[in-house]
Amino acid sequence: MKIGILTGGGDCPGLNPVIRAVVRKALCEGYEVIGLKNGWKGLLESDFINLDLNAVSGILPKGGTILGTSRTNPYKKEGGLEKAKENFKKLKLDALVVVGGEDTLGVASRLIKDGITVIVGVPKTIDNDLSCTDYTFGFDTAINTAMECIDRLHTTAESHHRIIVVEVMGRHAGWIALESGIAGGADVVLIPEYPIDMDEVCVLIKNRHQRGKTFSIIVVAEGAQFKNKDLILQEEKLDEFGHVRLGGIGENLAREIEKRTGFETRVSVLGHIQRGGSPSAFDRILGTRFGVKAVELIKAKKFGRMVALSGNKIIDVSLEEAVKSLKTVDNELYDMAKVFFG
Repeated sequence: MKIGILTGGGDCPGLNPVIRAVVRKALCEGYEVIGLKNGWKGLLESDFINLDLNAVSGILPKGGTILGTSRTNPYKKEGGLEKAKENFKKLKLDALVVVGGEDTLGVASRLIKDGITVIVGVPKTIDNDLSCTDYTFGFDTAINTAMECIDRLHTTAESHHRIIVVEVMGRHAGWIALESGIAGGADVVLIPEYPIDMDEVCVLIKNRHQRGKTFSIIVVAEGAQFKNKDLILQEEKLDEFGHVRLGGIGENLAREIEKRTGFETRVSVLGHIQRGGSPSAFDRILGTRFGVKAVELIKAKKFGRMVALSGNKIIDVSLEEAVKSLKTVDNELYDMAKVFFG
């Protein structure tokens, strides 16, 4: 049997442990493995590398992906579907492991319906917003990285008596902002699920100052929106999956806070720092377990499935169901976080 594997969308810590696990488990079963380079672009261009023990040796602690990645969408390329199907046959693949988030796995789900049926999905995103799995690998590393940055920003904020707005990733879901904010002791956390009420934010900050606190840390997800639409500033250019390039919420928020409160306010945009670096122990282990399970699904010919974490068990779920909707922050968890606001 010949298995292909690709990693698409944004990079994140834990991708290499998945690749390593797929290769090691596949070789144990006597299968051959190739890596398609740069996500779906590799399938469209028949660009690949052979993956053997030497190829995956030493990659466990490395961030990013040795296969490269891109946000290529076959359905946005002229003749993309036909090219993908043609190259799948040309490469003589018996199965394909697709490692990605909502967009990459969304393409996989469509391809299953359009003729490439032998696909198994592995959920990857630092945003932790994929349905049907308790966690996606990459998330744990990202929130720990963000937490460490928030810890460091506390000291400079206190020294200079400033408000510091920390902008973290999170397009549709506020998991990174919420959990890094809770762990980092942020004074306010603002997420996409709940539009920002500037009056409430400024009251919280003013109340802190009245208690003698001369600084505040505000964590905001990049995809958060203001209740007042006049404050929104986003680029109009879309990527191949129809997403606006995010950025600017932190600057807008800081400007409004300083204008309304009179307190000096600064911004720190963590950006791609959250994606980089060596994966945590949790993400290395989770990625490894996901990779092994993916090959087990292929061996059992259980295609159209996605590996997932349920409690402490690795299970498989319908790929189609997993990409139907996003997993967002619920009221209960956000209400708990509000106990520590202000």
